[in-house]
Amino acid sequence: MLVVMKKQASDDDLQKVKQYLIDRDFDFHQSTGANRIILGVIGETRNLDIGAMRALPGVLEVFKIPDEE
Repeated sequence: MLVVMKKQASDDDLQKVKQYLIDRDFDFHQSTGANRIILGVIGETRNLDIGAMRALPGVLEVFKIPDEE
């Protein structure tokens, strides 16, 4: 799963998203670009509520990575 943060997301917004993931036992890798921060979420995200993630302050979009068949 990829979590893309808005350009104007604050450090506090980013910390809240990270804490949301940590509280649910997920790990993540942060990629910081010139205009965006992207979190690559590691773990079984099948039951993670994408709507709840999208509703967090500072989140632009959440993308699920399809399972391999």
